[in-house]
Amino acid sequence: MQALVTGTLFVALGLTLFRHAGLVTGGTAGLAFVAHYASGVPFGVAFFVVNLPFYVLAWRRMGMRFALKTFAAVGLLSATAEALPHLLVLQSVQPLFAALGGGLLMGAGMLMLFRHRASLGGLNVLVLWLQERHGWRAGHMQLGLDCLVLLASLPWLTGSQLALSVAGAAALNLAIALNHRPGRYLAV
Repeated sequence: MQALVTGTLFVALGLTLFRHAGLVTGGTAGLAFVAHYASGVPFGVAFFVVNLPFYVLAWRRMGMRFALKTFAAVGLLSATAEALPHLLVLQSVQPLFAALGGGLLMGAGMLMLFRHRASLGGLNVLVLWLQERHGWRAGHMQLGLDCLVLLASLPWLTGSQLALSVAGAAALNLAIALNHRPGRYLAV
């Protein structure tokens, strides 16, 4: 339970930095940012809804326990991402710090969740399943999918916001690619 709370808090802090700087990340969080920017739907609501179709894959491919932990983590992140800007009021964040620091915080949070057989749903479930099934590196696959999400966000980003979003996604995925390998840092 502590890992789910801590991991989602790290991710929520990273998302808050991204949101404050007007950046977008990849994965289902990036899709939720696009929905938020395009329609004004609260990020937490969009994130929860975008993840709904992926619970079936999580249940079938990763098991009931993984799916339930993932559902809990997604719900917790949805609530925390909406509450955190009221609990932590940022006056100013340097955009490069928001991108790199936010990306690393999200990567560390996701690693905590992965180590305890949970995820933040969506594309994370897909890449974790593919890594377990075929041995494909989760970080590398996630980076490719994140690039597609970032392309979808183009109408709402300036050139510098896009460049910083790419840097943030690279920081997040580099943290995962370097640290999420079979046999490394296994949870007990």
